[in-house]
Amino acid sequence: MGRVERGFGLMSASPQPNVSQRLVGLAAPVQWATLAVFSGLLAAAFKWSQLPAAFLLGPMIAGIVIGANGGMIRVALPPYYVAQAIVGCLIARAITPAIIATFLNHGLLFLAFIAAVIAASSALGWLLSRSGALPGSTAIWGSSPGAASAMMIMAEAYGADAQTVALMQYLRVVFVAAAASLIAGLWIGSPAAAHETVWLAPVHWKALAETVALAGLGALAGRLLGVPAGPLLTPLAAGAVLNVAGLIEIELPQWLLVASYALIGWSIGLRFTPQILHHARRALPQIIFSILALIVFCWLLAFALTEAVGVDPLTAYLATCPGGMDTVAIIASSSPTVDMSFVMAMQTVRFIAVVLFGPALARLLADRIGAP
Repeated sequence: MGRVERGFGLMSASPQPNVSQRLVGLAAPVQWATLAVFSGLLAAAFKWSQLPAAFLLGPMIAGIVIGANGGMIRVALPPYYVAQAIVGCLIARAITPAIIATFLNHGLLFLAFIAAVIAASSALGWLLSRSGALPGSTAIWGSSPGAASAMMIMAEAYGADAQTVALMQYLRVVFVAAAASLIAGLWIGSPAAAHETVWLAPVHWKALAETVALAGLGALAGRLLGVPAGPLLTPLAAGAVLNVAGLIEIELPQWLLVASYALIGWSIGLRFTPQILHHARRALPQIIFSILALIVFCWLLAFALTEAVGVDPLTAYLATCPGGMDTVAIIASSSPTVDMSFVMAMQTVRFIAVVLFGPALARLLADRIGAP
């Protein structure tokens, strides 16, 4: 095992052989500066191209490039949790009583589409295992649509290859985020339809202080209570209740959102280390194919959801796509045509279903395949 050193905002480890280590010789501040500049250039290019979630995708892709070339920096957990909490507040601000009515009106339909996504991802994982592309139950855990951290912990406890599971989970997040942003950009169409970034808009400082307190305390409570994805879901739930009751005004200036998007993008991108990529290099084509197949399946479900409920295709796709809730929320918030309450209603219910039933389903399929 390599020696690991932890510090505020980064984590470094001794290099392993036979992998790309182009950035190992650079000091951590130089790596952070390179990451920041590269992220800014990519985000500016994506923003100029009117691509939604540019401030998430730019840092995410820059993080992948840095991580895959031996970068040793990592986003520390406390700022990452706070960034997730800020996104939770963003979702809470969009939730209104209409979201409850939406679920009550279409509850059975929601559950049917959620079950279809979970069944499709499980089937793809089963096929990957049966084909011999991945050993044992690894493909089952890696194909679960969401709850990435929970799936990695359960996979390791069950004897699966946790490194490959991590690669599959976060590679899918990247693909889904990129696909959703491209689809959103094509759907939005004209540049005039996109949101303008207002960096120096007037700030309601009392409301901002309340929002930061909600995010900080919510993230802490989520961690202490052991809630799956607690730093995201706890501020989301508390903020939604307080917002609907009129007890809080959620203030999220653009600079705070962009900083949160960057931290989340970096945290995902920097996980693509040379060691993990080298470890799973033989199965990468099959893994990518399974991810693309799931994205296409969700796009077909979106068309069916559009016909059944009457929402626009982009809202339907974001509601069904198997990405992380935080990345889907960022893309939805940057797309003016999207019904965010509808998207987050389905994403939240599916996340809860995956947390409750995903491990049991994965164990059932893994038992049928055999021990790893």
